[in-house]
Amino acid sequence: MTHSKKIVILGHFGVGKTSLVRQFVESAFSEDYLVTVGVHVKKKTVEIESKTINLILWDIEGNTSIKKARESYLLGTHGFIYVFDVTHPETYENIANEMAFLSEKYPHIPVDVVGNKADLFTEEFTSDFFKDKHFSQCLFTSAKTGENVVEVFKKIALQTL
Repeated sequence: MTHSKKIVILGHFGVGKTSLVRQFVESAFSEDYLVTVGVHVKKKTVEIESKTINLILWDIEGNTSIKKARESYLLGTHGFIYVFDVTHPETYENIANEMAFLSEKYPHIPVDVVGNKADLFTEEFTSDFFKDKHFSQCLFTSAKTGENVVEVFKKIALQTL
């Protein structure tokens, strides 16, 4: 039996949401910046714990706050991936408020926090710098190198079962 799970990718403009999805679905990366207007939907099938899962990935346009996202994009979500850019503090300085909003509005939906562009820092710097509790379960990825990209999507898929 195949399960379909809607996963919404959230975060500011330019954090690499589209690049993460593209790296996961197509194993490709481009330096060209493409602005997402509205939503792009991609699908990839994964095997988790002997189950086949169709991940329906909703890559929604970047906003400075989740509260500005269209509610219709968030309806029916099985999981959220919140992406920030480790090189731009404005993309994660309000993470406590963003996580509080999601847990209040979508209390039973798993949320994974992802720090993208980790290839631009050493692993030691990243783990030392991001010590706040909101980053304790954070996976640091690089859409460019592919580091931890598959792990992010498999982790959220597992949480939706």
